[in-house]
Amino acid sequence: MKKIALIFTAGIGLLAACSRVPITGRSQLNLLPESTMQSMALQEYQSFLSSNKVVSQTSNKDADMVKRVGQRIAGAVTTYMNQHNMGNQIADYKWEFNLVDSKDVNAWCMPGGKVVVYTGLLPVTQNETALACVMGHEIAHAIARHGNERMSQGLIAQGIQVAGTVALGKNPTAVNVFNQAFGIGGNLGVLAFSRQNELEADHLGVIFMAMAGYNPQESIPFWQRMANMSNGQKPPEFMSTHPSDARRVQQLQQLMPEAMQYYKPR
Repeated sequence: MKKIALIFTAGIGLLAACSRVPITGRSQLNLLPESTMQSMALQEYQSFLSSNKVVSQTSNKDADMVKRVGQRIAGAVTTYMNQHNMGNQIADYKWEFNLVDSKDVNAWCMPGGKVVVYTGLLPVTQNETALACVMGHEIAHAIARHGNERMSQGLIAQGIQVAGTVALGKNPTAVNVFNQAFGIGGNLGVLAFSRQNELEADHLGVIFMAMAGYNPQESIPFWQRMANMSNGQKPPEFMSTHPSDARRVQQLQQLMPEAMQYYKPR
């Protein structure tokens, strides 16, 4: 009887933690308070910046462009969230946008709006609008709380009690789950789940860039350039944490009529 009661209580907790992703409306499970996620993210983010070469925004036009694009998209998204009674979901976000000197063709965003773009990505983006495609995608991860969703699943898989959220940052296993959820030092174990997040971030991202006045149609040639870079060397989609470039292009083509409804050139 006690066991049944515990299962019932856990079930209520899971139901209470369910939320919906803006725009897509997908139901998701977020067990952790955003304050906990943001606290852990800030610690890892500051550690990353201190051990990598951050390009100065005052003396470098590319770093200034990263900040400008990020602020423009974040501003448009904040307006949208406020207009649709969802502003409380991002009220505590403190957006930061940094360019880091690295040959890696990559960018990422942590909870609370901490965004990093690597210089190795810029030769592929080639222009500000394509950069907006990438940054819209990364900002979408934060808005959709994909990190919370990934970590919640990871904690459940590891059997870690979520009740002690305050101490999670000091729990080695929980920190490892956090690092895996954000691709720090390893890949997420549930590959299909990660691909779902990536495709959803593509969906939200192309709309977010359109909201900010960037032509969403530029996202298609960008991902085509990404595909050409791989020269067929990428692993099959079922072995990767990311969707294939071809699949992304196909989805973006299907989403373009929806995205164009939000597009107002500036």
